[in-house]
Amino acid sequence: MHHVHLDNWSRGASPLHARDPRAKILALLVFLIVLATTPSNAALTLGIDATLLIAGILIAGLPLGNLLLRAMVVLPFSLTFGVISWLAGDRLRALALVEKSYLSAAAVLLIVGTTSLPALLSGLERMGAPRVLVLVAQFIYRYLFVISEQAQHMRLAAASRQGDPRFHRKGRFRAAAGALAVLFARSYYRADGIHRAMLARAFTGRFQLLNSLRFRFSDGVFLLAAAAFLILVRVQ
Repeated sequence: MHHVHLDNWSRGASPLHARDPRAKILALLVFLIVLATTPSNAALTLGIDATLLIAGILIAGLPLGNLLLRAMVVLPFSLTFGVISWLAGDRLRALALVEKSYLSAAAVLLIVGTTSLPALLSGLERMGAPRVLVLVAQFIYRYLFVISEQAQHMRLAAASRQGDPRFHRKGRFRAAAGALAVLFARSYYRADGIHRAMLARAFTGRFQLLNSLRFRFSDGVFLLAAAAFLILVRVQ
């Protein structure tokens, strides 16, 4: 699953992995602002931004092709508006729209791929993000694995009973609906058990990290260098 790959990527060891989540979040914010305000005809600026992203991916040791391929998930949406702009006669704007959306998605994947989600959410909370939204995101992230595990168990059970829907074309919809209902029920009871276990262990409504966040001098240097370079490229 997509979130499993990102979780595995975030466990790597690189200079970018070692940076404080808050420094990476702020650098990402600067990158997105600079990218959004770049004129449509500034091909050189967009090229430098793309080169910077590729350099970051290589420094982080992430699979370049895999990450760039996953960033294409935004293309169906951006291509729709790009085609509209192209038909309206604004070809530069159409191309820039597709390029900017793709680079934005790649930048987000780079940050998420080098930062574990608990650390990323903790960084957002330290920066003033609403605690309720952070808590909801943390629960969603954790229960994705619960649903994934239940779905894999059901798939294995169906394969053991030769319950492949391809052999039952007329009952495909009914089988899918029944499997979805069972998956929901099993996930609900599993989640309820996890919730009770958390309460029994005195859960206070806040997920604690094993290693507390520390904004070091090197993090500040990274943030200032990244922001200065991006702004310099934008105003040239």
